[in-house]
Amino acid sequence: MSFSDSDASSVGGDYRNFRQISRERLLHEMLRSAKTGDSKSTWKVLIMDKLTIKVMSYSCKMADITEEGVSLVEDIYKRRQPLPSMDAIYFIQPTKENVIMFLSDMSGRTPLYKKAFVFFSSPISRELVNLVKRDALVLPRIGALREMNLEYFAIDSQGFVTDDERALEELFGDEENSRRGDACLNVMATRIATVFASLRELPFVRYRAAKFLDPTTATTFRDLIPTKLAAAVWNCLLKYKETSPNFPTTETCELLILDRSVDQIAPIIHEWTYDAMCHDLLNMEGNKYVHEVPSKTGGPPEKKEVLLEDHDPVWLELRHAHIADASERLHEKMTNFISKNKAAQIQHGSRGGGELSTRDLQKMVQALPQYSEQIEKLSLHVEIAGKINRIIGELGLRELGQLEQDLVFGDAGTKEVINYLRTKLDASRENKLRLLMIYAAIYPEKFEGDKASKLMKLAGLLSDDMNAVNNMRLLEGSSDAKKSTIGAFSLKFEVPKKKHAARKERKGEEETWQLSRFYPMIEEFIEKLSKGELPKNDYPCMNDPSASFGGPSQAASVRGSQGQAPHSVRARRSTWARPRGSDDGYSSDSILRHASSDFKKMGPRIFVFIVGGATRSELRVCHKLTEKLKREVVLGSTSLDDPPQFITKKKELSSKIAVFDAIQM
Repeated sequence: MSFSDSDASSVGGDYRNFRQISRERLLHEMLRSAKTGDSKSTWKVLIMDKLTIKVMSYSCKMADITEEGVSLVEDIYKRRQPLPSMDAIYFIQPTKENVIMFLSDMSGRTPLYKKAFVFFSSPISRELVNLVKRDALVLPRIGALREMNLEYFAIDSQGFVTDDERALEELFGDEENSRRGDACLNVMATRIATVFASLRELPFVRYRAAKFLDPTTATTFRDLIPTKLAAAVWNCLLKYKETSPNFPTTETCELLILDRSVDQIAPIIHEWTYDAMCHDLLNMEGNKYVHEVPSKTGGPPEKKEVLLEDHDPVWLELRHAHIADASERLHEKMTNFISKNKAAQIQHGSRGGGELSTRDLQKMVQALPQYSEQIEKLSLHVEIAGKINRIIGELGLRELGQLEQDLVFGDAGTKEVINYLRTKLDASRENKLRLLMIYAAIYPEKFEGDKASKLMKLAGLLSDDMNAVNNMRLLEGSSDAKKSTIGAFSLKFEVPKKKHAARKERKGEEETWQLSRFYPMIEEFIEKLSKGELPKNDYPCMNDPSASFGGPSQAASVRGSQGQAPHSVRARRSTWARPRGSDDGYSSDSILRHASSDFKKMGPRIFVFIVGGATRSELRVCHKLTEKLKREVVLGSTSLDDPPQFITKKKELSSKIAVFDAIQM
């Protein structure tokens, strides 16, 4: 019986990304290890609880699990058939309820399974270990008892969530409950720490510090969220350092802990990449998209569910591309296929030749006898991109998107917002709400007194909608609401009086695409962290830097020698159509070109954790900066939110719905 922790390593050998390591640990270290030792059975049962089922499903497919000798997957809390001739693998949280259920399965004269291999998702208490040891009947039936220390959802090759969907409400709600908040942060910290246990990484733990303006200013629980979480994470890491023989003793990477208050605009603004548009504009359930396909029997079209995930090469190539870029590339792919296929050319000729639309090309390809799975994927994305572009046109999103970005960069203000609300009477309520939330993040003073109710009436919003706007104050933080500095990255920035902006122009970056000007604030945080330029007073470190780790300074000097001459911002020329030969570093064929990069040259990993939900734009930035900085950037958060989910959570932050008087403009 083993009480050891993980001995998987992320150092040495071929470089593996975050999700690959998570997957390999589950399949090889856990499932495959049960094939050795006293285990003689060929097939096994895998038993999990609700959380670990999700942990497994985000990293592995059923085919992967079956390949490792698992013939049946069971829920520990559901009634199960006795299989006394088979061994069982338990992957469960170390809770008292789970341990009691496990002991019940394996005790008595006729246990449910022949032998049990038990793996806990996070550290188990000594009390529960002793509970297992005291059961003399169960003890000989245990093949392994180990801590996997893997209690997070690997939602992306460079992203994870801790499954705290209610974190925003519990930590930032208008009724502060420090006991409930501390409990939420402790669970969060335990799960974050298992990320580093899995990867065998010991981070410098940096966090956004609370600002103390003067002795009379009270510091709220909300102000201390990053500080409290950083302390809790560091305590968990110290335990790993003390008890796990394979855990690093010196720092190997960097972790920056932030909360949603650093950027309230990113979760609301329209993000124009293919991935973000799919989840923002289409009625998708998670990554599941439902579409119609021609019936094989000649009947009416059939509905088919597809998952937009990494196993789809077209999705993987285009997900971070601008929607116009994705549409253009899909058309090119279809055209290339037609040009290389004689049957398609004949069919094209029979239609009279001439220019074909992407939809025409799609129908032609579908009619070909050699219609393959690859072309089926391509056809699917042509359909999705076409649907998104129709919605963009119907909702007038280009004009709204331009106004949103002009607001953020200080090129538009109150006059333009009022004009939009007065003239765009057909704009959807949700889009007008999102515009007002961006406006409130930049001009909070415009919502004081009866101004909010006037704006609400002009926009035709409900009290419930304005509650979302009103609750933005709960994420401002006492310091940021009263003091605004560039160094603090607050919602309001000190800028020239003529330009009231929430973002500075990015020097050295051209706007290749119209409406690609916006960037989330974590892009600036990560770059400053990587260069060693993040202010230590505002972003202190829990652990003192060790002399053996030269990450930020050394990496910065290397990058400094490779820097490119900056482009003039005034010379920026944006267009909805892609200039030939352009490469933004994370668009479709750019990803493929860089896929074969020498990952062994990667520097120390950077982890950024955002309390209160992350966005797809922030995940995109992590992929972009991984290539730019030559350091794998991993984004963690309590949840990954699309605008509709984030707005719903914002509405639920206050216990009472704000009621505004109807005042004539």
